[in-house]
Amino acid sequence: MYDYLIVGAGLYGSVFARVMTDSGKKVLVIDKRSHIGGNCYTEQIEGINVHKYGAHIFHTNDEQVWEFVNRYASFNRYTNSPVANYCGELYSLPFNMYTFNKMWGVVTPDEAKAKIEEQRKEAGITDPVNLEQQAISLVGRDIYEKLIKGYTMKQWGRPCDELPPSIIKRLPVRFTFDNNYFNALYQGIPVGGYTKLFERLLSGIEVRLGTDYASVKDEGLASKVVYTGALDEYFDYSLGHLEYRTVRFETEVLDTDNFQGNAVVNYTDSKTPFTRIIEHKFFEFGTQEKTVISCEFSYEWKIGDEPFYPVNDEKNDALHEQYAKLIASDNVLFGGRMADYKYYDMDVTVRRALDAAKKELTGND
Repeated sequence: MYDYLIVGAGLYGSVFARVMTDSGKKVLVIDKRSHIGGNCYTEQIEGINVHKYGAHIFHTNDEQVWEFVNRYASFNRYTNSPVANYCGELYSLPFNMYTFNKMWGVVTPDEAKAKIEEQRKEAGITDPVNLEQQAISLVGRDIYEKLIKGYTMKQWGRPCDELPPSIIKRLPVRFTFDNNYFNALYQGIPVGGYTKLFERLLSGIEVRLGTDYASVKDEGLASKVVYTGALDEYFDYSLGHLEYRTVRFETEVLDTDNFQGNAVVNYTDSKTPFTRIIEHKFFEFGTQEKTVISCEFSYEWKIGDEPFYPVNDEKNDALHEQYAKLIASDNVLFGGRMADYKYYDMDVTVRRALDAAKKELTGND
């Protein structure tokens, strides 16, 4: 008999398991996949730690979270500075003075702001009601047309005027020559890859891989279940399916030491079928003779696919709320991006797992 059966060996489940084990609780972790680490999992190819499920860069302003993860990994100084490729034209991301200079030839922040204001007025936008209008208000029509429109349509599978303005608000806009994508105090990649981090988080904890929750849920293995999977799946889709966007990767080894000169290059035109190319070695400043790249394709999720991004529109959020009302048992704790049906950065996931564990142990928030 275990104190906790934790369903999912991803970030939320692994952090929760570590805290509980260190507090003297007996824990069992299961995962239906053949590996630990969830979507953060990295595997070695040609001596390069490949981000199997897409780029993961840890960044946070939360000192407690940073201190916690550094107990189990050393982080390098990687700074996320992606490049946008529009039909062979290269632009700096996030949107900053390098971007504005390349697009319009402006050299001062005032000139850039004036150009954006001019294009916003031309579009007649006062109160943005969709992503297209929000984007033009933030960075002008030229940047929207070249660097946002095509990429976003590929990413979400919907026209920009059908998407909520909140999506684009996540993207930084800076009137400085700062191309650090994340405005975070702490940032980096675990030295040796994320899998090494998870191996240390789960050290000394019983983990059963290739084990679906449905196959053990009636065995009464633990006093309490911590469920990090999809909420609609837990309830056997009784109210219907929540929708996601998912991602497919085409990964190949190239006989060159440097394919694109950067870890991440976004392809922002609508004709290129993939959204970006990841060159994994540059996450850890690799000097290997070969390189590994992954082309990333975004498409609509269907049953059997790996869900990546919740579609947090009105319909899906309402359905998730209905599922949440079915949660009645005190013996099941739900947590993580899948159970909460929200896109979380990694540091937020860690924080939520730490807070949930603390509440379990003390009874206090």
